[in-house]
Amino acid sequence: MDADALGTDYETRTLPLGGELNAVLVRRRAQPATRGAVLYVHGFADYFFQRHVAEHFTARGFDFYAVDLRAYGRSLRPGQVANYVTDLTEHFEEIDAAVRVIREEDGHRHLVLMGHSTGGLTTSLWAHERRDDDLVDALVLNSPWLDLAGSWFMRTIGTAVVRGVGRVAPRLVLRPGLGPVYGQSIHRDHHGEWDFDLAWKPLEAFPVHAGWLRAVRRAQARLHRGLDVRVPVLVLRSGRSHLHAKAWTPEAMTADAVLDVEHMRRWGPKIGRHVVPVAVEGGMHDLFLSAEPVRRRALAEVDEFLDSV
Repeated sequence: MDADALGTDYETRTLPLGGELNAVLVRRRAQPATRGAVLYVHGFADYFFQRHVAEHFTARGFDFYAVDLRAYGRSLRPGQVANYVTDLTEHFEEIDAAVRVIREEDGHRHLVLMGHSTGGLTTSLWAHERRDDDLVDALVLNSPWLDLAGSWFMRTIGTAVVRGVGRVAPRLVLRPGLGPVYGQSIHRDHHGEWDFDLAWKPLEAFPVHAGWLRAVRRAQARLHRGLDVRVPVLVLRSGRSHLHAKAWTPEAMTADAVLDVEHMRRWGPKIGRHVVPVAVEGGMHDLFLSAEPVRRRALAEVDEFLDSV
């Protein structure tokens, strides 16, 4: 393990994936780790920078790990297309590698998998595919991306177009970014309180490529047909959404400005046999980056859930 920019309590390890691809595993140790480990998987246009989340779980006896997926954050290399895959199952390799380190090398027998946004979709599919391997004991989802936040037309006809274009022209840019509203709501130079590397997490996110969006829509369709995740699942979401705003307003500070929370309510039960849905009023898209009383409640919901499994 090498030192990390987050501070002396954080270490990183490169996970080779073949060729020039790699992922980076971040670790913060508990003193002592009496409850096992947590593995955090970020979303699109994101990477792990949330020290307070790691500190919350290490204070409760969990060793905390986070993986920066291929071409994200610490893993992004010059010349790579940022945040780009053509099948979300490609990220299973990174999760497999991280779990192998946590369980086999660091000796943890109890592991909680946590996913945010697109990471929530990916970890759900991974937990389904690895359901017979007994690798994790619980799945915690923070505003998972379970459907397209758009009109009926975009979710149906538009998706059919994306699937065709994504197959023949996967690098085609469909959108230059996601707009500035959410980024401005969380970064400390604007309306938020968080500091993060804008080269790794731009305020307007990265360009959306047809091949990547096709991969997301295929993964969501698989989830809609029903998964068989056999461990308890917590699905956290905001109480409401604030979508398609062109400019920042205070409303963006108390709602999910990225995804439709109704989709999380509708599709969450499709993930597994034991799904616990929780709406966190006043929450932002990343509930753990919300205003202090809101994020405290979100983390308390996770604590209560983990105490019960």
